Amino acid sequence: MSPAAEDGARQEITWDDFMRVELRVGRVLAAEPFPEARKPAYKLQVDFGPEIGIRKSSAQITVLYSPEDLVGRLVVAVVNFPRKQIGPFMSECLVTGFHNADGHVALCIPEQDVPLGSRLL
Repeated sequence: MSPAAEDGARQEITWDDFMRVELRVGRVLAAEPFPEARKPAYKLQVDFGPEIGIRKSSAQITVLYSPEDLVGRLVVAVVNFPRKQIGPFMSECLVTGFHNADGHVALCIPEQDVPLGSRLL
């Protein structure tokens, strides 16, 4: 561990490090409860446009959102993580968000409508 990491300082990264993480905009096509998950979650289908296509994700966002609230909504997700098995479900991307003051996840969403698949810069 570097001395900076030991004293709690943030480790700097390069632009190339940042660009390795593909944060893309997608539109939620479907959302349904995921009762097999250990923590309350939804199974999502997210459309990232023709270049990336439709990906599945499990998201622990059940407190702040209903499935009906999610369909049609733009989200920001990491699309270049390896697929991850979550119980009987294979997650293909990570939908991003922030913990609010109560510890519930609020989605990271674009303020304006942008083309599907757009990359966060």
